[in-house]
Amino acid sequence: MNRETSKGLFEKAKKIIPGGVNSPVRAFRSVDDIPFYVKKGKGAYIYDEDGNSYLDYVMSWGAIILGHADEGLIEEVKEALASGTSFGACHRYEIALAELITDAFPAIDKIRLTSSGTEATMSAIRLARGWTGRQNIIKFRGCYHGHVDSLLVKAGSGMATFGIPDSEGILHDLAKHTYIADFNNTASVEAIVNKDKDIACIIIEPVMGNMGVILPDRVFLKDVEKICRENKILIIFDEVITGFRVTYGGAQHIFDITPDITCLGKIIGGGFPIGAFGGRAEIMDALAPEGNVYQAGTLSGNPVAVRAGAYVVDYLKRNRHIYEHMEDYIKRLKNASLAMAEKYKIPYRINAITGMWTGFFAEKDVIDYTSAIDSNRSLYKRFFKSMLEEGIFFAPSPFEASFVTSKHSEEELSKTIDAFDRVLADLGNKK
Repeated sequence: MNRETSKGLFEKAKKIIPGGVNSPVRAFRSVDDIPFYVKKGKGAYIYDEDGNSYLDYVMSWGAIILGHADEGLIEEVKEALASGTSFGACHRYEIALAELITDAFPAIDKIRLTSSGTEATMSAIRLARGWTGRQNIIKFRGCYHGHVDSLLVKAGSGMATFGIPDSEGILHDLAKHTYIADFNNTASVEAIVNKDKDIACIIIEPVMGNMGVILPDRVFLKDVEKICRENKILIIFDEVITGFRVTYGGAQHIFDITPDITCLGKIIGGGFPIGAFGGRAEIMDALAPEGNVYQAGTLSGNPVAVRAGAYVVDYLKRNRHIYEHMEDYIKRLKNASLAMAEKYKIPYRINAITGMWTGFFAEKDVIDYTSAIDSNRSLYKRFFKSMLEEGIFFAPSPFEASFVTSKHSEEELSKTIDAFDRVLADLGNKK
């Protein structure tokens, strides 16, 4: 596959953009490759500057659910653009999106829009601290909530220790207020809460999506909710990925949890930058101008992003069969690929829920950070490159989710299964 134009663009980009990219994973370093440059997208496909087409399973990291350049969405955006790109003032469409979201999430009485998921999680934690009057927080090893200083931390030296900075530029004084617990491990949460009574909130991805897809044990999420209620700790669900992806609404419906605050992003922007956080009215009213917790943003509630998001969410509300389609698509792909992996004697596991999944090259089931890290990254690199040559684009990292949309049809499923057969056969022969 010729990617000479992309190679040239990448070399040019590296001279003026750090690493040549505006988000690290796009550099393809995890798979020892270089990025291709997208020229356009349509339906389930993207097309690069060299004229190559790729069946897309990255889908803007889950932000796209109606396929690229959906005709109805494009018309809505054109109309929005004709009215102006940004106002920095109130407009009726932000109310429309807020009503759609609160209708879909019984746990959300009021919602505040932001410009990114990172802003949403950052603001939600500030709100939790302001509401409770407490300082410390708990996050889970492997869960990613954006590049917020207090959340971009790694585990300390023990189960109930504070986190330490995971990046240069993060102050230890900030990171020390973040505890690290283990996903699907209730005891790790209990150990922290028993040690420290100054916990404002627990923030968690109900389905992990940034260490690959890792599903929660139903008892685990219920245990976390119980611990929070008993200790007057707020529970924050980061549904930036899962919101409107795993069902209409989010994962909290599937697992029957009522978080105090929910963070959203991706799909609610229809492909445009957006974020949101919402929860019980009494908590949300602690935000300025009603309360004393300050949060603001010039482009929050951007009219183009909001109208795009409202179009998509309303479409999903009226066409919920899309979720059945995505679930069936992934189920059939999962069954076929696992059968091939067994045939070619390749250790392979798939974690999946409705519109998202991850395939791990692993001997054992992947249930947490440790088992994900133990998967075979070398095999994934070979898999990624081979699939790319087949014209199929998976995430350039073994620890990301794959996504399907309403535009992934029988043709795309057959194409993917055929490619899996060839690639896994080759991997099996070269072990």
